Amino acid sequence: MAVKNAFYAQSGGPTAVINASACAVIETARAHPDKIGKVFAGRNGIVGALTEDLIDTSLESPADIARLRTTPGAAFGSCRYKLKSIEEHRAQYERLIEVCRAHDIGYFFYNGGNDSMDTAWKVSQLSEKMGHPLICVGVPKTVDNDLPLTDCCPGFGSVAKYVATSIREAGLDVASMARTSTKIFVLEVMGRHAGWITAACGLASGSGADSGQPPHILLFPEVPFDEAAFLARVQQCVDRYDYCTIAVSEGLKTADGKFVSEQGGKDAFGHSQLGGAGQWIAQLIKDKLGHKYHWALADYLQRAARHIASKTDADQAYALGKAAVELAVAGRNAVMPTVQRLADAPYRWEVGVAELKDVANVERKMPADFISADGFHITDKCRAYLAPLIEGEDYPPYRHGLPDYVSLKNIAVPRQLGEFKV
Repeated sequence: MAVKNAFYAQSGGPTAVINASACAVIETARAHPDKIGKVFAGRNGIVGALTEDLIDTSLESPADIARLRTTPGAAFGSCRYKLKSIEEHRAQYERLIEVCRAHDIGYFFYNGGNDSMDTAWKVSQLSEKMGHPLICVGVPKTVDNDLPLTDCCPGFGSVAKYVATSIREAGLDVASMARTSTKIFVLEVMGRHAGWITAACGLASGSGADSGQPPHILLFPEVPFDEAAFLARVQQCVDRYDYCTIAVSEGLKTADGKFVSEQGGKDAFGHSQLGGAGQWIAQLIKDKLGHKYHWALADYLQRAARHIASKTDADQAYALGKAAVELAVAGRNAVMPTVQRLADAPYRWEVGVAELKDVANVERKMPADFISADGFHITDKCRAYLAPLIEGEDYPPYRHGLPDYVSLKNIAVPRQLGEFKV
C-alpha cells in the first residue's frame, strides 16, 4: 500500500485519558513514515469528517503531542453523532468517502465506545464498495466500561479511582458530623445500563459491605430498585453507624424497568436523557425516614479528573492507541485492540484484538456474581477485578499549584470540497 494519510477522531464523552490514546496514535503514525503520511484529526469527531473540518496534527510539535498524554478532555473536540444506516442516509457515507478521497486518507481511527465502534464497522464495510478502501480500526474508550471482548476500557480505571476516593473522603466528612447534622450522603455516578462505576465506589469500603466503612449501599442499574428493602437497609446503617453513605447509578430503574431519573428527552444517539437519581434517592429517604441529607452529582468531574488518574488506565489508553496504528499498518481492517487480563495479583495484561463486528452496539453489564446476594454491594470477586484498575498514580505536571495541560494549535486543513450540512 502506498503512503496514505490517516484520519483520527474522538467520539462521545471525553475521559481523563482519551488524549493519551490520541498521543499514541499520532506518535506511532509518525514512527511509520513509510506507511502513513499525515494524521488529520476530525474537529468534533465524525462531524469534522462530514463537514471537511480537519486538523493537521503534523503542525503540532512533538513536545505538545507528548503532553496530550497527561491532558484530559478531547483535544480535537468530540461529538455525539451517530451515522445512520446507509439505507436511511447514503449521502453521509458518500460525503465521508469524498472527503477521504480528497485528502488521500487510507486509514480511519475512531476513538470511542459502543456507538463509535458501530460507526467504524460501517465505514470499514462500505468504503470498499464505495470506491475508496479504508483500513478502519477502533480505539476503545468509555468510562462506562461496557465494551465487550476487552477486560476493561480505557477511561474507566481513572473514573473508578476518582469516585472511590471521593466517596471515601465524603464518608469521613459525614461521619464526623452525623450525631448532630447530616446522616445521609448520596453520590450519583454515571452508568446508564451498566453499574461498573457504582461498583468502583465499593472499593472505598475496604474489606467489604460489613466493614462499616462507606459506601454502605450501592444501587446498580442491573438490580431493580426495591424501595422497602432499600429503606430498611438505610435505617439499619443509621442505627448501626449513625450515618449512611450511598452510591447510585444514573441508570437506576424501578421494577417495571423505568429509569427513576428519566427527564423525557433524548440525546443525539436516541438514548434517554438521565439526571437526578441521587436527588431522588435522597429525597425519598427524607420523606420516608426523616433523615437530613446531602447529595452530590459527580457528573463531568468524574471523567475529567486527570489529576487523580489511574496509572494502569493511562498506560492502557496509550498502549491501545499505539496498537491500533500497528494493526492498521500491518493491514488489519475492521478490528479493535483490547486489554486481555493474564493475572489479578500481581496484575498482568497484554494487548489483544477483537473484530469490530463483534463489538459494535454490544453492551457488557455487571456479571451477577459481581453483585452481593442482597443487591446492595459488590462481591470479593468484583473487588479482585476492580482493584488493579485503579492502581498507580500518574500525575500531570503542575504549574503555580494547578495541573498544567496543553492546548494544541489545531490548525485546519484547507478545504477542497463544498459545504455539507449535518
